[in-house]
Amino acid sequence: MTFTTPSSPYGIHRVIEPQGVLPQGAWKIDNTMEITDNEILIDVSALNIDAASFTQIKQEANGDEAKVAEIVKGIVEKRGKHHNPVTGSGGMLIGTILEIGSSLAGKIDLKVGDKIATLVSLSLTPLRIDEIVKIHMQKDQVDIKGKAILFETGLYAKLPDDIDEKMALAILDVAGAPAQTARLVKEGDTVVVIGGGGKSGTLCVYEAKKRAGKNGCVIGVSPFEKDCKRMQELGWADHTLQVDATNALALMEAVAKVTNGAMADLVINCVNIQNTEMGSILSTKQHGKIYFFSMATSFTAAALGAEGVGKDVEMIVGNGYATGHAEHSLALLRESEKLRQLFTELYV
Repeated sequence: MTFTTPSSPYGIHRVIEPQGVLPQGAWKIDNTMEITDNEILIDVSALNIDAASFTQIKQEANGDEAKVAEIVKGIVEKRGKHHNPVTGSGGMLIGTILEIGSSLAGKIDLKVGDKIATLVSLSLTPLRIDEIVKIHMQKDQVDIKGKAILFETGLYAKLPDDIDEKMALAILDVAGAPAQTARLVKEGDTVVVIGGGGKSGTLCVYEAKKRAGKNGCVIGVSPFEKDCKRMQELGWADHTLQVDATNALALMEAVAKVTNGAMADLVINCVNIQNTEMGSILSTKQHGKIYFFSMATSFTAAALGAEGVGKDVEMIVGNGYATGHAEHSLALLRESEKLRQLFTELYV
C-alpha cells in the first residue's frame, strides 16, 4: 500500500481529512486493512463503545437495536473509525493479532495469535466492520466481525487467562478512572463519586474507600434507585444519594447535608450525560479537586461555571491513560470477590 506521507508512529499517514492533524482529530481516516511496516493488524471480536457515545446512539435510535447497529456501522463507513460525531468519543476493542509490521516484529511483546485489548480510543483507530453480530444494549458492547489497525505508539494490554474476555473489555475501557482515583484520594478525604452506580463509578467508589480509609467518607451519587441500592449492598459507600446531578442545587444540598456543610475534598464525575459540571463544582469545598472522567464534560461549562460561583477548585481532565492503569484495574478484580462477582453478572 502506498500513502502520500511517510508511515508515522502516530498514524498521521492514514489521515484523509483534514490534513495536518492526528488521527483522533481527523474527520476521516483511511481504514484500508493492509498494514505498513510499523502497524499491527487485529481481527476484532468486540467493541466497547464509550458510555457517553452509546447512550447518545441509543437515544438517537429510540432504543431500537437494529437502528443502533445501523448507526454504529454508519459512523465507521463515513469516518473510517468509530468516532461519534455528536459526543466526540469512541471506546476500545478486543481482538486477536493477525499480522505485525516488519519493523515491529520481534521488538514488541506481541506475536500473531495473541489476544489483546486496545487501550487507545476507537476515535483514532482504523476500523472496518464486516458484520455486526450482536448489540449488547445494557453493556455498551457490540460483537462484530471486522478488522482494526493499531499504530506503533498505540497502547494495548494482553488479555489475562484468569479473567473473562468480556469482563476484561468492560474494565479496561475505564481503567484510567480507578488508577487516577488512587493517585488523588488521600487518607481521611471526603470523596463524592457522581455516577457511583455505573461501571467506572463503581470502581472509583471501591478505590476511594480503600484510599480514604476508616477516617474518610465516600459518597456515591446516582439518580437511579437500583444503583443506590447496589452501592448500599456493596458497602463501599458511606452514604448514597439518589439525586439527579444535572440539578446542581439539589446535589449541593444533598452533599451539604451528609457532610454537615463541609462539602467534598474531591469530586469524581463518572456520568454519561451532559450538564453535571455545576453539580460537581458546588459539591466541592473551596480549594478542593474535581476529577472529570466523564466524556460528556464541557470545558466551557466547568471553567466558566466555577468562575461564576467563585469556586477556586482544581479541575482535572479525565485522561484515559495512567501508567500501569491496565494492570491496576485488573488487580482490583483479583483482590475483591464482590467486585468480580458484580462484573461477572453485568458483563459475562
